[in-house]
Amino acid sequence: DGCSQLSAYERKRLKNITENAKFFAALKLHESAARLHQIATKRPSHVTKRAKPKKAEDETVRRRSMRLQRVEPSGIPMPEMPAQPGAEEYPQVPAGPLPMVPEDQMGDSKLTEDLLTTWMRISEVLLVIITNVLMMLSRYQDSLNSMVLSEDNIKKVVKYRVSSVAIHPSENIIFVAAGDKSGQIGLWNVNSKSEEGAHVFIPHNYLVSCMHFSPFNPAHLLSLSNETLRCGDVTRAVFDEICRSEESLSSFDFLEDNASTAIVGHWDGDVAVVDRRTPGTSSELSADIGFKRTRTVHVHPVNKQYFIAAGSVDVCIYDVRYLKSNGNKPVSSLKGHTKSVASAYFSPVTGNRVVTVCADDKLRHNNNTGRWLTRFRAIWDPKQEDCFVVGSMARPRQIEVFQDTGKLLHSFYNLDCLGSVCSINVVHPSKNILVGGNSSGRLHVF
Repeated sequence: DGCSQLSAYERKRLKNITENAKFFAALKLHESAARLHQIATKRPSHVTKRAKPKKAEDETVRRRSMRLQRVEPSGIPMPEMPAQPGAEEYPQVPAGPLPMVPEDQMGDSKLTEDLLTTWMRISEVLLVIITNVLMMLSRYQDSLNSMVLSEDNIKKVVKYRVSSVAIHPSENIIFVAAGDKSGQIGLWNVNSKSEEGAHVFIPHNYLVSCMHFSPFNPAHLLSLSNETLRCGDVTRAVFDEICRSEESLSSFDFLEDNASTAIVGHWDGDVAVVDRRTPGTSSELSADIGFKRTRTVHVHPVNKQYFIAAGSVDVCIYDVRYLKSNGNKPVSSLKGHTKSVASAYFSPVTGNRVVTVCADDKLRHNNNTGRWLTRFRAIWDPKQEDCFVVGSMARPRQIEVFQDTGKLLHSFYNLDCLGSVCSINVVHPSKNILVGGNSSGRLHVF
């Protein structure tokens, strides 16, 4: 009414604005924000700390090997290694759901509320609009050349070595998550230039080896550690427990677009199928695939019944529909690796390519990170079917982009700002954004 003077286009635009307003009103954002404030300001009654082992004064003196005495077989003492944090320094995380309360309870709860509200807001927008852009190689190289690193986009997000990174698919806010070797997860709103732009949470007891924002609902951040797979739900400000296992978990990936089911790898070589819709925290199926060790699992982007597993020297593709407890045979085996395989991933659009990282240094790429750095994982750029990103041991320190032919397309480096190895990297699904994590808990955003 009263719009008779508007053109057809303007009337259509006004109708869309009205419908969108009704949609966001139905989301009841103000109620969600109120819940966040209530949870963020509530302090837990106590924090359980891991008990230190008691010293046995009358313990029998045991024979110590030359390795434990740090002595070479020749009798020459080995150089001292840098001290590593002891297990007793890590807090003990209980089973079951955990409130999204930062590690530092002395901080301003309003700042935490702002961070979580940002995550929730950008997720709700993405539930309405999802875009996917593919670029020609020449345009792709131009976009790589345009990406830079500045001091403002470097931040220590977690306390210890970064072991996993995830980036939120929002096109408006750069929002990243990092997991470290102690079980911490740091959330960082890169667009917030204040010192309080990042907060640390402790939902796990051990190294966080794998993290993904849910492709179906980016308000959910799923994270996996040795003992548990959790879902951080920002709308409820809780880290729910999806799966708990006595066997050490290594990695996971979603089997369906709605993220209701997942394939989970175990360090001892088995894989498991987990369904988030069933009650309890047990897996639906545990399957022996013949691996001594399974480091990564990844689901085919088109034919989601197939997943690829990478282990000791094995890289095999399996059909999840035919998994059973024992006697599983791969659909395909990728031969040729002679040393330990760190990861294997399908290409993002067709899945017709697989990129692996192995200690045999193929592609003339030095993958020998040593024991103090997280092992490299080559990951595909979601926007480019035939290009992948991987850390580098080269100097100056850099992150490299290769084409599937082996051609080096680009090296990301900054002599002033990047002086460390970024073992773990992630690329934004639609924007020209790359995030690299190092062994001191810092993230670098190009």
